[in-house]
Amino acid sequence: MKKTLVSALATALVVGAASTTFAAANPFSDVPRDHWAYDAVTQLAADGVVEGYGDGTYRGDRNITRYEMAQMTAKAMAKGDMPASDKALVDRLAAEFADELNNLGVRVSNLEKHADMVKFTGYLRYDYISDRHDKDHSKSNTDRVRFRLFPSAEVNDHWKVNARLDTQYLMDKDDSGSMSLARAYADGTYGKFNVKLGKQDLYSGADDGLTMDTAISGATVSFGNVVKAKIAAGRVSDDSVSHKDDRSNGTDTVANYQGIDLTYGMGKLTAGVGYQQINNDVFKAASYSKNADSDKARIWSVGGKYVFDKNVALKGSYAQNTEADYHHKAASVELDYKGAKKSDMGSWGAYIAYRHLGNNVAFAPTYNVLGRDQKGWAVGTSYTLFKNVMTKLEYFKGKDITADKNASTLFARVQFSF
Repeated sequence: MKKTLVSALATALVVGAASTTFAAANPFSDVPRDHWAYDAVTQLAADGVVEGYGDGTYRGDRNITRYEMAQMTAKAMAKGDMPASDKALVDRLAAEFADELNNLGVRVSNLEKHADMVKFTGYLRYDYISDRHDKDHSKSNTDRVRFRLFPSAEVNDHWKVNARLDTQYLMDKDDSGSMSLARAYADGTYGKFNVKLGKQDLYSGADDGLTMDTAISGATVSFGNVVKAKIAAGRVSDDSVSHKDDRSNGTDTVANYQGIDLTYGMGKLTAGVGYQQINNDVFKAASYSKNADSDKARIWSVGGKYVFDKNVALKGSYAQNTEADYHHKAASVELDYKGAKKSDMGSWGAYIAYRHLGNNVAFAPTYNVLGRDQKGWAVGTSYTLFKNVMTKLEYFKGKDITADKNASTLFARVQFSF
């Protein structure tokens, strides 16, 4: 889409022209004082947003490219001291020309400090889940709608506050789910050092979510560049590691957690190694260890990914809990092809994977199908119907490990992001 310079500036980049009287000399010979855009053009020239040509002309009737518009947008954003109404216009321009700004080496994220202090993102998604288990001859179909809102508020140049609000309901019951505060934490960044304090995501990065994808109330510190370290400590209330303990008079117990991930990434290869320790009396069970006397889990993890080209990638991970005697190993091997992007209508991807998720090590795995205490094959595909509208279809066929009986899951999703 092309715009003439005069119309583009007059409609989008006028910075206080309506209320300002200019005493500066006319910078352009082809913009007379009685021209309707004279005040706007003169002010923008004084601010360094537009420069004109070497012969002293402005050439306002010439069509401009998106890159030229992006350059002017960047200069306007850098000005900073503008009224709220003009700031909103410039913010919309930054969103429109984000790709061009990035190509020009202008990071929109650095310029967002001049935008509104509070931002909201989120999604509405519909999930259909069909489970089959031979161990108890059970069949279940779930129609679930989930809404998540992610507010983020800038505190200063280094700190912001993030949160996540969740609600969901089951369509077959037509119930109205209540909104809950699922995450709330402060996020501070100083160069390549980052700290998060509060209730936040807990993700086992070394094994790419093979063992943990849940929440932690505590602190996370990460730092590094090619080699990155992430250290987390706090309390975890996920049902897999913390639930009502019959041996403690019905008291709800919460697990203590400490973990460290070391990851390496350069070129086509990424790799990681991690260690997690979880303490809770829930582990004192005959199904966990021979003597049922251990109150902790010690999980060692490794993982890696190799990108063959822009379309094909192979990744794998392995984890073992050295405190458990039973079902204490987990592994995953996955081949990915392409990948759907929410901003790219028509993009798509597919995968095939084999996973073994031992009950006493893969406590909260990240996968939509094939969960804790299951093993087998999973396949899936994703497709972007429209911008920010994505679909997924996945299928698992294998076994429930402890029961050694067949199991299967069909999963479908439609997600609207904003």
